[in-house]
Amino acid sequence: MLVTDKKADIAILKTFGASPRLITQVFMVQGVVIGVIGTIAGTILGVIFALTVSDILGFINQVFNLNLFDAYFVNYLPSELRVLDVVLITGASFVLSFLATIYPARRAAKIQPAQTLRYE
Repeated sequence: MLVTDKKADIAILKTFGASPRLITQVFMVQGVVIGVIGTIAGTILGVIFALTVSDILGFINQVFNLNLFDAYFVNYLPSELRVLDVVLITGASFVLSFLATIYPARRAAKIQPAQTLRYE
């Protein structure tokens, strides 16, 4: 979406002499930064939720007068945080966010300035 929104800007950069490699690098850096921020925020929120899920559901039961656990003969939701799982999932998220930037960045580098600016 970012590449589609920035087509005119990319075309202007290309007319000023920016190489396809530079444009690819700009979009890859931007994608990686967005991926890193999202991964860190998701990891923090996921760890907090995993550590407090039983308390959160108990609070919801009390506030809304629900009995979510009565059908299962338990009064809490067990949750175990495993550091290795968090590390593996966070690492996979970093790798996937990096890989997801390659195609749009290369597509941005292939934009033809004349055609793009003609229709803007």
